[in-house]
This record gives sequence, C-alpha cells and structure tokens, in this order.
Amino acid sequence: MSTGNSRVDLTRVPLIRKWLVSRWAQYIIRVVALGGFLFTILAGFLGPVVGSHNFAIIMVWIAWWTALKLGFIPLGGRSWCSICPIPMPGEWLQNRGFFKSRHKGTLPTRQLPKLLRGKWLQAVGFLMVGLFGAVTLTSSRVTAIVLAGILVLALILSLIYERRSFCRYVCPIGGFTGLYAKAAPVEVRTLDINVCRQCIDKPCYQACSWGQYPPALQTSADCGLCMECLRVCPHENITVRLRQWGSEFQEKAKARLDETFLGLVMLSSVLVDTAVFLGPWGGLKTAAYSIGSREWLIYSALFMLVALVILPACFTLAVWFGARFKKTGQPLVRQIAHAGQVLIPLGLCAWIAFTISFAFAKFGYVLPVLSDPLGWGWHLLGPIRQAGVGQVSSISQTLQLVVLAAGLFWSANTVRRIYSSRSQALPLILFASIFTMIFMWLLIG
Repeated sequence: MSTGNSRVDLTRVPLIRKWLVSRWAQYIIRVVALGGFLFTILAGFLGPVVGSHNFAIIMVWIAWWTALKLGFIPLGGRSWCSICPIPMPGEWLQNRGFFKSRHKGTLPTRQLPKLLRGKWLQAVGFLMVGLFGAVTLTSSRVTAIVLAGILVLALILSLIYERRSFCRYVCPIGGFTGLYAKAAPVEVRTLDINVCRQCIDKPCYQACSWGQYPPALQTSADCGLCMECLRVCPHENITVRLRQWGSEFQEKAKARLDETFLGLVMLSSVLVDTAVFLGPWGGLKTAAYSIGSREWLIYSALFMLVALVILPACFTLAVWFGARFKKTGQPLVRQIAHAGQVLIPLGLCAWIAFTISFAFAKFGYVLPVLSDPLGWGWHLLGPIRQAGVGQVSSISQTLQLVVLAAGLFWSANTVRRIYSSRSQALPLILFASIFTMIFMWLLIG
C-alpha cells in the first residue's frame, strides 16, 4: 500500500476503490444532502424566530460549520466539496440528465473572464461573511435567504459558464476548503505520467467537473475530489492517496498571490469573529449586530482596516525584512506569494481553536432541533429538553492552547521548509508568534 514519499495508495484497497469508483454512493449522498439543504432553507423561513431553536441556524452554523472545520477539512481536505449539493441542479442542466457524467459535448463551454478567476472573488465573499456574519449566524430568515441566494447564483452561473465555475471562483466556502486542503492528508494524483502522455482522448480532463487535468495537478486546492477522473481512466492510472499533513509546503512550491490574500482574509476573519463572539466587549458585539447604524459602519471600517491594511502590512514587512537578510533577486510581490504557505497551518489551527470554544458550548442545541426541526411541537427523537448555553470548560481551553501551539509549531516548521536561510525565516516566525499570542489572549484572556 505504501508509495514513495510516505504516501498510502487507498485505491489498492479493493473495498475503498469500489466505493470511490461507484458513482451511486456519492450521488445518493449528494441527493440526500440536497434534500437537507432545501429543508434547511424551508426551516429558516417557517421555523422559530429565535436562533437557538431554529433548525437552519443550529444545523448550518453549529453542526455543519463545526464538522467542516474539525473533520472534513483537516482530515479530508475538500471532502465536503465531493458531496456538496449546491452545484447539483446546475450540473443536471449542463449534463442534460440526472445521472449523466460530464462529457465532451457538455454545455456551456464559456469560461469565466480571466480577471475574475482565482481566489479573489472568494476572498471578497468571505469578507462579506465577516461583515454580516453576526446577523447571519443569529437570524434564521437571513440564513435562509443567504442559502437560497447561493443556490440560485450557482444555478445561474452554471447556465452561463462551464463546469463548476461557482465552486472554483465564487463560493466562499470553496475558497476556505480549497486553501486549507493544501495542508490536508488527501490527494488525487496520477501513478505514471508516461501513461498519460500516451493517452489520446484525455477522458479524465473531459469528465472532471473542476476542469483539472490530473497529470498536471500539483495541489489539492484545485481538486474538488469529484472522483470522475478515477472512474473514467481506461488505464487505472489515477490514485487517491494519503500523505503527511502539510506535505505540499515546499521551497519550490507554485506561489499564487490570490491564495496569500485569501489566507490573510481568513486570519483577519477569525480574529474579528473571536473578538465579536467571545470577547468581553459588549459594544463591539452590539455594533456587529446593528447593520446600517453608525456603530456598524465604524465596526465595518475597523474590520476592513484589519483585513486589508494592518494584517497584510505586518505580513509584508515580515517578508521584506526576511528578504533583506538574503538577496534573492525576486520581486517582493512574488516573495509575498511564496510566503503565503505559512498562513495556511496558522489559519487552519486558529479556526479549529475558535470552533472549539464557539461551537462546543452550543452543541447541546443540535438534538432538540433535530427532534423538532420546524418548532411545531414534534418529538421525532422523543422528548428532548432544550439545552442551555454552555460554558467553555478548562478542557476546552486546554485543547485550544494545544491546537494553537501546534499551529505555531507547524507554521514555524513550514517557514524552515520553504526557506533555507534562518535569518530570512525569522521575521515570518515572529509574525506567526505574535498572531498566536494575540489570538490566545482573545480566546482565553
């Protein structure tokens, strides 16, 4: 089962390969998820107004959001994208059938304008999530409108542009999972590049919903784990492998400025969310909820200042100081893009630590809303007492410290891997250390 570079080939396990190759297993999960998605929208409109009693609020922002950050991403990279139901209606129209895979004649074939490709739109979308997150996370109606809007937008884009343009370039969650999938232990790759060179029809590229050509795939950030390449390869030359966490972080890794910008937006968002939802500043929380008010405008300006000025400036200074110790001859912009790898483990662990404190305290709400999803007095799981708001325990705080310490160590190790010069690495390690200390103070005090 082992391959080079400490990889484990999952497709060599007959039961796992059978499950991965089967289109039915994935299809059924996605159909069920689509039904759940539509029901969540319905519950958002028809369910109780109080967020802690509403199925949409609890299942999206507590259950699913927690599962995404503590399970799907750190263990499976873009595994959520492989079963996400949002692009399904658009794919049905593109493929002209409910159970047809993508083929050479699939329409449309128009590409999204080059200016809009990359992670830029996803970063902007995540900034909007940060600005309006306080209301979205507490208002069931707003959550329902956002979910319905995302579904409609994905459908419209699928009628205009090829493949999953919405997932690849627009969806904020796609950007979130894609960025941190670079650190995850799952990858889809080819076994023998020479076999691919001799393949004339390239069925893997034709079938891929994400527009990826497996032999050229260098990062898991661009692979949505749709598994179509594995299913259609006539030579069985595609593999799904387990690897070491963070193995993509390399000195010669392909650098992209849009991913660095997205990474900085993620760090800014988790800092602000922690200050708003867990900090002792009641005025800040009130301002985040009072959309349109003078206080909210000040809050928005501060959020944008942190996300677009302060944090990027600090990161740029760290890269610039490091470059002064070792002349590389590369433009500063390219060096900033290359150093963006450091932000990934730092941000992933920060989001995990935030989730431990934010979601775990409210996880007791899940069973009651499952038992009575519309607030109509049902007892589908039997009578379940509504849980109160929990408190962050000493165990939770210990877990947070461990996760943040691991994130700092991981980031420092990434710096040492991508830079041969210790003097060049030191400013970035200092940046990661200061961020971690500020975040610890916000979480624990």
